[in-house]
Amino acid sequence: MKIGKDLTVNRIGLGTNRIVDDEVSAQALRKAVELGVNFIDTAAAYTGGSSEAAIGKTLSNTKNVVIATKGGMLPPPDWAVDSSPEMLSKQLEASLKNLRTSSIDLYFLHRVDPKVPLKESIGFLKQMKEDGKIKNVGLSEVTIDQIEEARKMVDIVAVENEYNLTTKHHDSVVDYCGKNGLAFVPFFPLHFQIKDSGLFERLRNRYQATDQQLALAWLLKRSPAMLPIPGSLSMEHLRQNVNSLKIDLSEADFDSMSSI
Repeated sequence: MKIGKDLTVNRIGLGTNRIVDDEVSAQALRKAVELGVNFIDTAAAYTGGSSEAAIGKTLSNTKNVVIATKGGMLPPPDWAVDSSPEMLSKQLEASLKNLRTSSIDLYFLHRVDPKVPLKESIGFLKQMKEDGKIKNVGLSEVTIDQIEEARKMVDIVAVENEYNLTTKHHDSVVDYCGKNGLAFVPFFPLHFQIKDSGLFERLRNRYQATDQQLALAWLLKRSPAMLPIPGSLSMEHLRQNVNSLKIDLSEADFDSMSSI
C-alpha cells in the first residue's frame, strides 16, 4: 500500500513499544524484515529511546524499510503529553541520532497537547519537513476535526489511533482516512476481547488460523487504508502475523466478527 506519494509498504507492520537495545530485540527486527515486514513503528517515548536505538543499530543500513517514529510524549512512567515546539525539537534531534538517519520517513505527532495550540505543533513539523528532517507527517490519537485542521497547514499522510476488533470508537476516522487517501495505523490491534467463543472456534477451524490472525484479517478487510502494527518478540508470532495477510474472510464471516 502507499503512504503519501513516496512510501510503499506491506500491510502488516511492526509495533516496537517493547523493543529494547539487546540481541533478542535485534533478532526480532531482523526476522520481521526477513518475513517481509517493511513498516516499523516506534516513538521517542518507547522504552526511553532504547526502541529507536535498537532499530537504528539493526536496520539503519537496510534498504526499502520505512521507519516511523513519534514525538510529543514523555517516556514512562510519566507518559505526559508535551508537544510544544521545544519538546518536539529535542525529541526529533534525539530520534535522528538514535535512528542513525538525517531524515525520518514518517513522523507522527504522538498526541495533541491541550496546553499547546495544534497549529503550533503542526507549524513546527511543517518547518522540519521543509528543512528535510522529516519526509512525511502523521497524527496520532486524533479526531476528524483535528486531522482537517492539521491538513490546512501541511500534508498529512497517516493517522495512528487505537482501533481493533472490539475497540471501534474511531470508526469514523477509519472511513475518513479511506476516503481521503490517508493510511490508518491501528495501535493495540490485538487488544481485543473474545465475546463469542463459539464464533471464534468455528472460524479457527474454517480458516486454520489463530484468534490473533483472524483479528488482523478483520482489520485488513475493514478498510484498504488499514496498516496494523502488531508487536512481538516471538519468531512464531511474527510469522503468524505476516501470514494473516493470506486470510480472505468471507463477507458473512467479516459481518459476524463485526457484530461482536
